[in-house]
Amino acid sequence: MNPFGRINLIIRRYLVKQVVSTSVVVIALLTLIMMGGRLIKYFGVAAQGRLDASILFSIIGYRMPEFLTLILPLGFFIGLMLVFGRLYVDHEMAVLNSSGLSRHQLGHKLIPLALVYMLVQSGLMLWMSPWGLRQFEELTTQQAVRTGFDLVRPKEFISSGPYTIYAGDLSDDRKNLKDIFFYQRAENPGKPDVMILAREATRVEVANDTANVVDLVEGRRYEIYPGKPQYSQAEFASYRLRLENDKAAQFESAEVEGLSTSKLWKNRQDPVVASELGWRIFVPFALIVALMLAVALSEVNPRQGRYFRLFPAILIFASLIVALMAIKTRISKDELGIWAYPAVLIAYAIAAAVFSRKQKLAPKIQKHIERVRS
Repeated sequence: MNPFGRINLIIRRYLVKQVVSTSVVVIALLTLIMMGGRLIKYFGVAAQGRLDASILFSIIGYRMPEFLTLILPLGFFIGLMLVFGRLYVDHEMAVLNSSGLSRHQLGHKLIPLALVYMLVQSGLMLWMSPWGLRQFEELTTQQAVRTGFDLVRPKEFISSGPYTIYAGDLSDDRKNLKDIFFYQRAENPGKPDVMILAREATRVEVANDTANVVDLVEGRRYEIYPGKPQYSQAEFASYRLRLENDKAAQFESAEVEGLSTSKLWKNRQDPVVASELGWRIFVPFALIVALMLAVALSEVNPRQGRYFRLFPAILIFASLIVALMAIKTRISKDELGIWAYPAVLIAYAIAAAVFSRKQKLAPKIQKHIERVRS
């Protein structure tokens, strides 16, 4: 290998090492922030008894590929901006330029790395994320988000939707309860709230019924009108109570997002399916645009610092992701075709090329103006 080729190889390895290490740290930090918020939410659900705490980390693991599909492009872009910014601030870029390497040539040396990130992103979007969503749906379906009397813990008041429930004791199989207090808020104004006190309760299994059915024994039922000195009461020896599950507590289903790519391709004529299919195919190309934008936007004066253009650049790249998400919504409503994805990517790539060209021409234009004035 000739000396010039060896120098190019050293520079390429140096750049790749810097970008990979920086972007991995950024991706890990963003993942920790996003997954931490989601984990807190699931801990809250588990604390209410509606979710088995033993499957929390399984849920997080299955959802992680979905989050990485958005985190990976942003982390790669931020890593590029930080590395190129440091090259300018530490005057390494000036040394490289004096050696005959422009920032565009340095960007070309990172194209193989961008392609590797692009392949990883494609793997996440085409296979890993749909698989994780399917596993998540299966897990939560088997777990069944618990509501009503499933929430009951001995000697604790538990609220679920309009219900408040208390039991003095609870059998191990959760089918027999003692010393029951039950309160139900009225759904419509003018209707009475219902309060029930019972000595014992037994859960009843009803086929093809998702509600909680309970037979109460020896108790009283009160109808109370809040704010009014008015109520009615009735004693009972046996009373059957039926509680509908709290729909707000159910996990939302992501049917299209969880479909395999092969199934999406077979049903690509449907607008919703087409929007998801285009999202999986074209979003990985945003990593190439990220490289172009980073090369164009990272140039800073050493006195300005490496973070001078970081925040505006992140906003520009984030606007690309937001634009792609907006297009996904429009395509699902059959307002746009799948061609809109590459159109937006090409528009941002052209903008990056134009902006980079303007920065390159700016010093020449300034010198020309000074010559004309003199």
